[in-house]
Amino acid sequence: MSFSGNSKILKLRREKCYLRKKIFFMSIVWVILGFILLVIGGEFLVRSSVALSFKFNISKMIIGMTVVSFATSVPELIVSLQAALTGSPAIALNNVIGSNIANIGLVLGLTAMVGTIVVDNSFYKKNWPALMIFSMALYYFLKNDNLLSRLEGLILFAAIVLFIIFLMRSSRESDILDEVDETLAVVSNFKIIVWLLIGAAALFFGSEWLLDGAKQIALSAGVSEAVIGVSLIAVGTSVPELAASIIAAARQEKAISLGNLIGSNIFNIGSVLGLTAMIHPIPVTEHQILSNDILWMIGFALILFPLSYFKKRYEIDKFKGFLLVLGYSIFMVMIFSHK
Repeated sequence: MSFSGNSKILKLRREKCYLRKKIFFMSIVWVILGFILLVIGGEFLVRSSVALSFKFNISKMIIGMTVVSFATSVPELIVSLQAALTGSPAIALNNVIGSNIANIGLVLGLTAMVGTIVVDNSFYKKNWPALMIFSMALYYFLKNDNLLSRLEGLILFAAIVLFIIFLMRSSRESDILDEVDETLAVVSNFKIIVWLLIGAAALFFGSEWLLDGAKQIALSAGVSEAVIGVSLIAVGTSVPELAASIIAAARQEKAISLGNLIGSNIFNIGSVLGLTAMIHPIPVTEHQILSNDILWMIGFALILFPLSYFKKRYEIDKFKGFLLVLGYSIFMVMIFSHK
């Protein structure tokens, strides 16, 4: 082969390498923009939903325990639903599984390292048992036939509705006052409509950009969509909560309610996966979801009970927070080493 032929081949290789790097970089940009839009869309949706609820004279307790809870889960729901509908069921499942792992291992762990988190009685009597039931139910449904069917999605969603009713009957209104912004009661109808439109548009485009970018990163990095779903997408959806919790803990404010964090994990399974499966059944397409990822999710949920008794009772202190973060770090290393 002539010298000029070799130089052309080298030039083509350099151009391909440059193109791959450019695509990878742009994919990261799209993912970041997608996350930003999801956060913005989620915030506008929560505010408009609460303001609209006040217009219908719904009590603050019901708003806090239903409207706020469901509205804050909508970004995850949109991402999972979009992933399922566009042929990426691994992302649809691992978005939730990874988010539940990150909420405990990363959010709870890092926040506890900044400031001690108090564990109240409701954790032992309500939240932790419910989390274990929902987690084990999800595992059983998926393990049974490698599919989360419409019927199973309906069962999960019905269970979350019953759980909310149970919480409403056993909670006091003072327990959820911090979650409802009373200033939204005087917002005009026009502003509510504008907020809803902004929220809907941001959620739609945010989920599109996030999923397109994440799929391209998986392709470029040579990892599966399940790995990207349980790591990049899951951590990204947990970042706003993580940032708010650490800032609050550093200021010695009410950092994070363990009950609210566990409640978020329960809602992820019951409402996000439940509703997604009701609209479009979710198959298990990658082996690691059942053999590894969901077992870590159950493990992190399980360890919370003995951890709250270990060393100092009814507290998640810095040392316990470090153990959670260490466990999460091991999980991340393992999923990428077995890509």
